[in-house]
Amino acid sequence: MAAQGGGYMSNARDQVQRLLALVPYLRENDGARVDDVAAEFGVRPKQIIADLKVLWFCGLPGAQMGDLIEIDIEAAEGEGIIHINNADYLARPLRLAADEALALLTALRTLREVTAGSDRDAVDRAIAKLERAAGEGAEGTAAHVHVEPAAPEIAETVNRALAGKRRLHLTYDVPSRDETTERDVDPMRLVVSEGRTYLEAWCRLAEDVRLFRLDRIAAVKLLDLPSEPPPEATPRDLSNGMFQPSERDLLATIRLAPPARWVAEYYPNESVEEGPEGSLIVKLRVADTGWLQRLVLRLGGAATVLDPPNLTTQIAATAREALSAYDDPA
Repeated sequence: MAAQGGGYMSNARDQVQRLLALVPYLRENDGARVDDVAAEFGVRPKQIIADLKVLWFCGLPGAQMGDLIEIDIEAAEGEGIIHINNADYLARPLRLAADEALALLTALRTLREVTAGSDRDAVDRAIAKLERAAGEGAEGTAAHVHVEPAAPEIAETVNRALAGKRRLHLTYDVPSRDETTERDVDPMRLVVSEGRTYLEAWCRLAEDVRLFRLDRIAAVKLLDLPSEPPPEATPRDLSNGMFQPSERDLLATIRLAPPARWVAEYYPNESVEEGPEGSLIVKLRVADTGWLQRLVLRLGGAATVLDPPNLTTQIAATAREALSAYDDPA
């Protein structure tokens, strides 16, 4: 469980995963040496000591101090020997409430839609076992999960890259610009949102973190290179939605007539002010100016770009070009 890059720094997520495995390991290996446990889990001995200090305060919900897990580290020939007590309840079979089983089944069914090959077979087996264990109650209330499918060979290659931490070469369709691009990416994770699966990766073409819809990947090649996102390539916080504006995006100001006021509520924006005759003056970040042009043209005069001026000129030129198609050739 060593950290990425071969280091031994431990974050909260790593520690939780380690603690969940550490207790049953110590129950099966009573009297294990601290150094041996550290080697088994791929961390330094001082990290194991820190983990054990956390376990001292763990137990079942509502437990009193005397009911918590007990850890004893004794010195024997200069080495720390670990004993764990009061953790017998961890050997009891796990029993899920109906809502817990439903949540887990929903997560597994979502996971199934973004895996392929042997990984999907493993998920199918887990779903079948959980449905049998949960009984008819959970099976009858299981939520239906729909995820737009990607080509099986695309999904399998992406999953192999994530598992093996390998770089990918993508042939990617960009409908907003009506073009197909070629780029190398360092995969970071898969994200499912609103029925679609995205690969989050460090894009070496854009030199930034990007989201790629799997159903828009025309072709993918697994490269014989390691996936090495730079330190600044951090996963996006998607708690407020899949697509969020960035400070690096263009700041545009548009005036929305009353029929288009809904735009201010539908799209993330920087500010909204009341304008003349019931209009709104909205400032919003735009990563793709083509998207804003299409939005303004679609609103048919109910939206006007006030700033930047060059974008206003572009939209006017596009509108004139579109209208010229309706001119009488005579």
